[in-house]
Amino acid sequence: MERHRALRLHIPEPRHRPGEPADFSNLRLPKAGTVERPPIEASAFDMRELAYALIRVLDDEGRAVGPWDPNLHPDLLIRGLRAMLLTRAYDERMYRQQRQGKTSFYMKCTGEEGVAVAQAFALERDDMCFPSYRQQGLLIARDWPILDMMCQVYSNSADRLKGRQMPVMYSSREASFFSISGNLGTQFIQAVGWAMASAYKGDHRIAAGWTGEGATAEPDFHHALTFASVYHAPVILNVVNNQWAISCYQGIAGGDESTFAARGIGYGVPALRVDGNDFLATYAATRWAAERARSSLGPTLIELFTYRAAAHSTSDDPSRYRPADESEKWPLGDPIERLKVHLIGRGAWSEEQHKAMAKEVEEEVRAAGKKAEALGTLDKGPLAPVSTMFEDVYKEMPWYLERQRKEQEG
Repeated sequence: MERHRALRLHIPEPRHRPGEPADFSNLRLPKAGTVERPPIEASAFDMRELAYALIRVLDDEGRAVGPWDPNLHPDLLIRGLRAMLLTRAYDERMYRQQRQGKTSFYMKCTGEEGVAVAQAFALERDDMCFPSYRQQGLLIARDWPILDMMCQVYSNSADRLKGRQMPVMYSSREASFFSISGNLGTQFIQAVGWAMASAYKGDHRIAAGWTGEGATAEPDFHHALTFASVYHAPVILNVVNNQWAISCYQGIAGGDESTFAARGIGYGVPALRVDGNDFLATYAATRWAAERARSSLGPTLIELFTYRAAAHSTSDDPSRYRPADESEKWPLGDPIERLKVHLIGRGAWSEEQHKAMAKEVEEEVRAAGKKAEALGTLDKGPLAPVSTMFEDVYKEMPWYLERQRKEQEG
């Protein structure tokens, strides 16, 4: 044996780069309906295999199969389909507005609409959501006005946040939607803390937090799981694994060595790995975790396996780090198309109805867009008055701020 053999450092690399054909043959995707559904009281150890499996309900023909099938009524699924279509139409318009200089920044969730919308439907309306910046579908699924969301993106005269947040970092107490933070990972510890407080007060509401797979490398992720596990916090912790953290592929955060769901096992937290482009599977897994939390059985970690079809943001150019055809070759397809096929297969939908609905939501977005622009855009205004910088910070304004405000007004 050589005594002084040179060591080698492993640097994770994606399987394909720009100019190369996309290849997902390495993914192990179990057939739909083959993963067991454990009782909600199962321990993390007893159900540890589910952290490495992939819960799927919709098969290749669009049929719902297996023990995770939530048996949802077509009316609910059509509502979910509409919310996903509306989210995509909203994204498309706001992306174009940013390109026209009417706002500074935007982030689409193309290909991930099924995550936020299905989970919103599986949660109760007053369950507290601590989202990252790609869960606009939560607000849309909760029927929050897209006009209000547009005004926030434009930071215009009707922006309830008065221009204090970056575009797309929404906030709505009425929709139980906590203010989005640009510092990734913070929403996990906030969700756990809120859930602990809810349980401590004897409230009935649970919490849910979202983060990307890249942010699981942040300390906040590990702090959150420690407290959630120790105190049995009634919380659902969602890791949206969309394969790319800005320009870094998921292997940089450890995704090549194990699943992100598996990280819950070491903390004693039950973990599920779910096809995030399968509306039914996402709904069912979230409902399972919610029932567990409401029964005071503690937290659940869910890895939602999906794909970011669009750029990370309007500041990103994905053609510099991944093949142009990668999104087309993603083996789990598009969440909207898959739910549409399922509904058509059940005889509850048709191509004609789908086209009509797509046109309807586009008109809704267009009409809201005209109203929002009439209230101002970032490039032309009108914006919130400068004097509003003194408001909404302290319950009672300190004397020195009061003096500064009067100086500014005078």
